[in-house]
Amino acid sequence: MCVEHAVLIVGAGPTGLTLAGELALAGIDVAILERRATQDLVGSRAGGLHSRTIEVLDQRGIAERFLAQGEVAQVAGFSQIRLDISDFPTRHPYGLALWQNHIERILAGWVDELGVRMHRGHEVTAVAQDGTGVDVEVAGGSSFRAQYLVGCDGGRSLVRRAAGIEFPGWDATTSYLLAEVDMAFDAANPPQWGVRRDGIGVHALSRQDDRGPVRVMVTERQIGPAAEPSLRDLSEALLEVYGTDYGIHSPSWISRFTDAARQAASYREGRLLLAGDAAHVHHPIGGQGLNTGVQDAVNLGWKLAQVIRRTSPEGLLDTYHAERQPVAARVLRNALAQIALLRPDDGTKALHDTISGMLAMDEPRRRFAAMMSGLDIRYDLAGDHPLVGRRMPDLDVVTADGPCRVFTLLHQARPVLLNLCGPCVFDITPWADRVRCVDAEYLGAWELPALGAVPRPGAALIRPDGYVAWTGERPDTGLLGALTRWFGPPRRA
Repeated sequence: MCVEHAVLIVGAGPTGLTLAGELALAGIDVAILERRATQDLVGSRAGGLHSRTIEVLDQRGIAERFLAQGEVAQVAGFSQIRLDISDFPTRHPYGLALWQNHIERILAGWVDELGVRMHRGHEVTAVAQDGTGVDVEVAGGSSFRAQYLVGCDGGRSLVRRAAGIEFPGWDATTSYLLAEVDMAFDAANPPQWGVRRDGIGVHALSRQDDRGPVRVMVTERQIGPAAEPSLRDLSEALLEVYGTDYGIHSPSWISRFTDAARQAASYREGRLLLAGDAAHVHHPIGGQGLNTGVQDAVNLGWKLAQVIRRTSPEGLLDTYHAERQPVAARVLRNALAQIALLRPDDGTKALHDTISGMLAMDEPRRRFAAMMSGLDIRYDLAGDHPLVGRRMPDLDVVTADGPCRVFTLLHQARPVLLNLCGPCVFDITPWADRVRCVDAEYLGAWELPALGAVPRPGAALIRPDGYVAWTGERPDTGLLGALTRWFGPPRRA
């Protein structure tokens, strides 16, 4: 028997879970196919949420779930140079240290509340699309069909290969082993952290508690094979660095990653789409990968929902690649630059010291910190106001119902026309079933990270992903065109 859904997502990592939540909020029948039998098998491969990602979660009313379990920290940095964002105009001028297994567990709880169907232990083996949908085969003989399928299945994405999408970029020069194992070392005198002069080094050794397993990341002398790494591989890598493997045993998980940087040539082929690591991979320095994937999902979700509901034409999906591909391309470039600055030769060390001194200056620090935290993203949308294409600030406004935060208006992932010109200025009746018009007052400053103060707009059309699609003083200054472009043609009387 073939199980049918409107949308199938392959992969229950942070990107896939976020996308499922976005679609469920829009009332779309969405399900996830996940090869792991349980969410607990993820381990702690990545950790950390940047400021913009925390804002995105706040837009859905779930940021506090993460803040309650993580540790607020200034995790934004460039090539291990700390970048302070505590003076940024955001409600969350910090990052959050929280391991991926906890991030996934919280997201999985959220999508379960939203009624998303999770098919665990389902490893996708084949994908084929036709003019009306996508057929999916799963190991063991099960089959599924959907109108659209989104590959959130990692750097070796089967969905990307099935779509015939190329994955160009830079080949690996170094590989690393990442693991959670039991090992014995003196906590008062732990192994040296950092890159050694001979190019081999350990980047992290840490325990969650005094007697628990150790998270270890170690550079391999030679690029490891594509096969799954073993405990022996980890032992040999540690021996190369320290002359001992500290008696490692009982691994919870071991994985291998490289400094390869690749990006999908297209994020969409017909009814197949890519998000997260399936669309872009790079060295994890700077902690941008997970965050970029989550923000991919928030950009795609509302667009895909509108196409499925036939509110918008299919061409709206093309804006997903147009907007998100440049964002990830910049992440790949800065990841390559950050790794280059960590080479162990004296010349590169001198360059790193020079860059560090530059980033201690206020203006460079603000610009690099805004880039690394995702707060400076600007989509290429039509409009002269500096807000257009950028994230809407989470202002404290006053509405007819009382004081309110702008992000609270976005909890249901619906677009909002925030009218600050006075009541009854804008008539959006033909879009009233899709766009919420909120009359509000706000007398404070308008300020954006890295840019500083910007002019006060009369009104702002805010997309479900929190980015501003239009600003103006009157409806005859492009509002109707923006409504049609982003939220479909006007409803006929």
